[in-house]
Amino acid sequence: MENVVIQKNMNTPIKKMLRKFFNKKTAPFFLLAPTFLYYVIFWMSPIIISIKEVFTDLDGEFSLFGNFRFLFSQETFTPALINTALFATISVLLQYVLALGLAILLNRRFKGQKLLMFLVMIPMAITPTAVAIIWKTGLISSGWINSILNVLHLNNDLIPFLGLRGIDAVLLIVMIDTWTVLPSVIIILIAGLGNIPKETKEAALIFGAGKYRVLRDITLPQLKPAIITSVILRMIAAVQVWAIVVMVMGFTNVPFLVERITYYVGPVSGLPYARKLAFTYSFITALIVFTATMIYFKVTKKGSALDGGTQK
Repeated sequence: MENVVIQKNMNTPIKKMLRKFFNKKTAPFFLLAPTFLYYVIFWMSPIIISIKEVFTDLDGEFSLFGNFRFLFSQETFTPALINTALFATISVLLQYVLALGLAILLNRRFKGQKLLMFLVMIPMAITPTAVAIIWKTGLISSGWINSILNVLHLNNDLIPFLGLRGIDAVLLIVMIDTWTVLPSVIIILIAGLGNIPKETKEAALIFGAGKYRVLRDITLPQLKPAIITSVILRMIAAVQVWAIVVMVMGFTNVPFLVERITYYVGPVSGLPYARKLAFTYSFITALIVFTATMIYFKVTKKGSALDGGTQK
C-alpha cells in the first residue's frame, strides 16, 4: 500500500505538468507539429537555399544585385517577361469570356446538354503531356490541322505553325492552353451559378426585366466570388506555364519565365551561371505569383466586406 501511495504522489507532479502543457488549447499544436516539421524540412529548406543562391555569387560571397544584373543582361529575359505577361492577360480574358458563356449555357436544361457537357469536359481528362503530343502532331506541316484545312479547301498551302515566333506563337500557345484548361474554369463558374437562387431571377423576369438585365444586374453580381476566384487562379497558373511551350515549341524559340527555369536546370545545367540564372528566374516568378495572390486576397476581402455591409 505504501508503495502505491508513493507512486501516486510521484505521478501527481508529472500529471499536473502534462495537463499544463497538453490541454484543449495546446493539443491542436502538438497534433500539427509533425506536419509543421515536415514543411520546415522539405518546404522551407529549399526556399532558404534558393534565396541564398539568388543573393550570392559563384564564390558564395554576398551579392545583392549581381545575379539580377546578369539576368537582365540576357537577351531572352525581356522576351520571356513580355511573352508571359501577354499570355497571362490574353489567356485569362479569353478563357473567362468563353467559360462564362458556356457555363451559363450548360447551367440550363436543353436537349443535348449532357452531351455538350461531356464534350466540353474531355480536355480535363487528358494529361498535359498527351495534350502537347496531340497538338504537336497537328501543328507540324503534314499534321492533321493542315490536312483538315486542305480537305475543306480553306488553305492550299501548308502553314508552318511550329515556325511561328513572337506574338503569333504566344497566341498559338493561348489557343492550346484555352482548350486544355477551359473545363476547370467552367466547373468553378457552374458551381457559382448553382448557388444563385432561381426565385430571384424568376421574380425579375415576372416584373418585366429582360434576360440581358437579369444577367447584368442579378447573375453577374452574385457570381462575382466565383469569377474572382477563377480569374486569379488562372492568372497564377498562366504565369507558371511552361510544359506546353517546351513540348510544342521547344526551348528558347518562344521564351517564357518558367520555360527559362527549366532550360537552365535542364539542357544547359552544366554552364557556370546556369544554376544562378535558374534560381534568379525562380525568385522573380515567385514574386509575381506572390503579388497576384496578395491581390486576390485583398480583392476577396474587400468584396466580403462590401457584401457584409450590404447585408447589414
